Amino acid sequence: MKQHRQTEVAISFATPTSKSPGKPPDKEMVWIPGGTFTMGSDDHYPEERPILRVTVTGFWMDKYAVTNKQFQRFVKATKYITVAERTPNPEDYPGALPELLVPASLVFKQPSHPVDLQSCSWWNYIPGANWRHPEGPGSSIKGRENYPVVHIAYEDAESYAKWAGKALPTEAQWEFAARGGLEGAVYVWGNEFPQKKLLANIWQGEFPWQNLKSHSPRPEPVGSYPPNNYGLYDMTGNVWEWTMDWYRVFSSKPKSCCIPVNPRGGTLEESFDPNFSEIRIPRKVLKGGSFLCAANYCFRYRPASRHAETIDTSTCHIGFRCVSF
Repeated sequence: MKQHRQTEVAISFATPTSKSPGKPPDKEMVWIPGGTFTMGSDDHYPEERPILRVTVTGFWMDKYAVTNKQFQRFVKATKYITVAERTPNPEDYPGALPELLVPASLVFKQPSHPVDLQSCSWWNYIPGANWRHPEGPGSSIKGRENYPVVHIAYEDAESYAKWAGKALPTEAQWEFAARGGLEGAVYVWGNEFPQKKLLANIWQGEFPWQNLKSHSPRPEPVGSYPPNNYGLYDMTGNVWEWTMDWYRVFSSKPKSCCIPVNPRGGTLEESFDPNFSEIRIPRKVLKGGSFLCAANYCFRYRPASRHAETIDTSTCHIGFRCVSF
């Protein structure tokens, strides 16, 4: 199995820019003091480059990803129907097979043997899979009330946040918070990958066929692993988390001499995937990696990692958490 890359980076703490304004808007939120930090990484995937110096001001953030219990309360109060529970509009997907234009979502299925990692053959589009039925018809969230809600498209996350009187974080806010003050560290806990104690719900074994855990690959209850220095749980692994920023490629450092404060991502137009010009579905930035991230594939359980995801996509490993100002 591929070895975890150990990058020699000096770790220091980011300088806070603001003090807590007092009582949190929600008892399950913690104050993130803000500061100036190095965003991104020059050592791993191209989309993380180049590193940028960025400042964010203080904000509140959920300690945990939004859970099934919390999302269920939102749905009960608003009668909200998630994207995965709706019938797709054929006009949005020219050329799609009729049998695919049904309420459905993507579910991971573990192969029994090594497969081509370029194929993504472990994904199955399952009719009836959604947040209520994470593995498809017959599955349930009963007993998983404290698991992160999954099969969440961007609109679903944004709608919940508005209902809760909160917002989704920007990419810069999310990364700053995930680092927990450890400036330049590879992981949310530091530079070294632990050899004896697992600190996040990530893939164990060779992805996607070899699972060395005692249970099938899946999300785990929020808070199952130690928090970072800001008191935030599961900022790496478990489920990917939506941010509000449109995805764009940072091809070069800003020409301005000034450090941007509370920067936002790209534009809607920049977010379209140039490889799929016939289907123009904008993309947002996902952060944090998931239980399907492994050393030999998707080495993205790091705060600098970022992933472009179309806003209509829902899977068994995408969730979210909220912020407040």
